[in-house]
Amino acid sequence: MQMSSPMLTGCKNLSWRFLSLTRRVCTRRNLISQTSPCSSYPSPSPTRSFFTTQQISTPLHPPVHLPFPRCLSHSAHYTGPMDLKEVLQVLEQLAPLSLAESWDNVGLLVEPSKARPIKTILLTNDLTEAVMEEAEAMSCDLIISYHPPLFRPIKRLVQKDWKQRLAVRAVEAGMAVFSPHTSWDSVKGGVNDWLVGGLGSGQVSVLSQALGCASHSHKLEFTVRSEAELKAIIEELKASDSGAPLQHSVSSDNSGIHVSLTCSDSALTPSVQTLLRHISPSQSLSILQLQKPPLPGHGQGRLSMLDQPITVAAAIQKMKSHLGLNHLRLALGAGQTLESTVCSAAVCAGSGASVLNGVRADLYITGEMSHHEVLDAVAKGTSVILSDHSNSERGFLAVFRERLAVRLPDSLTVALSKADRDPLEVV
Repeated sequence: MQMSSPMLTGCKNLSWRFLSLTRRVCTRRNLISQTSPCSSYPSPSPTRSFFTTQQISTPLHPPVHLPFPRCLSHSAHYTGPMDLKEVLQVLEQLAPLSLAESWDNVGLLVEPSKARPIKTILLTNDLTEAVMEEAEAMSCDLIISYHPPLFRPIKRLVQKDWKQRLAVRAVEAGMAVFSPHTSWDSVKGGVNDWLVGGLGSGQVSVLSQALGCASHSHKLEFTVRSEAELKAIIEELKASDSGAPLQHSVSSDNSGIHVSLTCSDSALTPSVQTLLRHISPSQSLSILQLQKPPLPGHGQGRLSMLDQPITVAAAIQKMKSHLGLNHLRLALGAGQTLESTVCSAAVCAGSGASVLNGVRADLYITGEMSHHEVLDAVAKGTSVILSDHSNSERGFLAVFRERLAVRLPDSLTVALSKADRDPLEVV
């Protein structure tokens, strides 16, 4: 994977946005207040902070909703022929695409124009011309390429670009192409859990926490004088939100009827404008931004506090065996030797420097880091093991093949590419 964009955007400009809005609509209204109720999720490293905004102890609203079925192991087992849509549903159960990074290009990338039963699936880390020849020779129906072969927007499909040639060949052969990429990295039990498991058992935590998909992102709190006024406001709010249902609760005392209402991000501005037209100058409106809830066990990178500490030399041998490699690259941390003890290890499959940066651990394991990123880690006393990019990911394909095969009919073949390999080799 490549980490090129932060997963959570801050809400630093939210305050001025609403202040500007109130000035435009009514300059005499009370100041709109903003808080950010977040659940506090412990960071695996003292040097990392999960939320970019200030955390407070206000309870989380709404409750956590996982973006996928809670029991993946109880997925329906298909017995008859499957079409592409049904296979995609199984893939979504195993690793929801909502877990992928926002910058990533995951999901169905090439879809045949004519539907046909899926009989053969080919798993590969990268879709290269050699892998495409392999897929064509076996009359493959679906290629699952961990890395997306189509990543950046393209304006034409021509033969001079090798990735565009592959897309054309897939279309001509009637093959579908699907890419999971960072959804496989993030999901619990995915690529990063598999990678850190090569060192042995330990207490594993997530380095960059994945967030749930909350259907509402803002809570509006205000007071009205009567039921009739409340009914009029709610009807107007529904109309401004295209008739979408609004969730609200009320309580009353001597000062009036207190209303708490949740709304989507797209409905926030028209909802605030509606409320400010109804609320008198003596009343106040509070806007609370609701952070998306964390999904325990899901996210980018892993930190393992090993149950049985090992030496750096032993860690190298374990990872060689786990990754099926004869060679790894090692940078010893300052003051460390091959016999130094490793009690903690942080991993990120692929290009993991942006995830590993600042994490306190005895050892970093990833596919690739730049020269200066390695120097920074070494200066802090952290040793670094590099396997080259796709070598840190490819071994998971065999694990995923087994998980996928048990959910598909026995008549459907799920094969691992024999032509797929890292482009770099030791010579």
